Amino acid sequence: MKRRSFFKNGLIAGAATIAGLSFPKPIMALGGSQKANSFNMKFSPEFGIFSEVAGKGLDDQIKWGHDHGFTAWENTYLKNRPVEEHELISNTIQKLGMEFGQFVGTMNFKEVTFAGRDAAIRDNVLNEVRASVEIAKRMNTKYIHNVLGVADPKLPWDFQSANAIELLKRIAEIYEPHGLIMVMETMNHKINHPGMFLHTVPQAYALAKAVGSPSVKLLFDVYHVQIQEGNLIPTLDYAWDEIAYFQIGDTPGRFEPSTGEINYVNLLKHIYEKGYRGFLGLEHGKSQPGKQGELAVLEAYKKIDFR
Repeated sequence: MKRRSFFKNGLIAGAATIAGLSFPKPIMALGGSQKANSFNMKFSPEFGIFSEVAGKGLDDQIKWGHDHGFTAWENTYLKNRPVEEHELISNTIQKLGMEFGQFVGTMNFKEVTFAGRDAAIRDNVLNEVRASVEIAKRMNTKYIHNVLGVADPKLPWDFQSANAIELLKRIAEIYEPHGLIMVMETMNHKINHPGMFLHTVPQAYALAKAVGSPSVKLLFDVYHVQIQEGNLIPTLDYAWDEIAYFQIGDTPGRFEPSTGEINYVNLLKHIYEKGYRGFLGLEHGKSQPGKQGELAVLEAYKKIDFR
């Protein structure tokens, strides 16, 4: 997963105006409570996407996001950060009355992890899953994103699915006592991740149903689903009872909403009217460089926030 490439190009500290654009006036915090002008939907930025306008500091980025209407945050690569940064992020979020969403517990884009039977590889997955429990407690979150690894082209598909179900059941046994939820994301084969085992929503839905646990659910990444399958609203409707988390990105380009072909106004209206009040992660880069591009991202979310 090449997520880092979305955030590495020019996301650093900034000034109040640029290229004729003014910063929106910050929404003043009211003792850590949700502000009157906050986003209605739980859009959850990632570090880096607002770092030119907010500054390099992790707490500075969270505070800027809070002041400009965001009520949640997420960090895919959180487990690679030192504990001190976990505590800084968690304390800042809780102090501001925000919520923390997903982070990745186990991620492998080279090995057959869930789809195979290699005991050492599967034991390593379970060790990472156990470690993720403590991280989730530290972050005061219940959502852990675990990646299911690559497929084994030499092994019949049904055998791979059976192997994945067995390992998912073992993960459910670890998470259930703590009230944690593993979310698994389908990743498209056509552009970003050829060869990954989990790549369609029906496949993920079947795995979740087979496991039958409240601790194993789907992460519906709209970008990936649009590329691999399309038919977004009927697909999410069918899988609705197993979806626990959404991530956002437009296509082509994997940039902010309104830069590509996805009608996010209609899609988010549909999701909201079905009763979803959970996280909507900003899993994308920006279509324009610098501070101007970051402010364009902010404006894009103002336009699609459903109320």
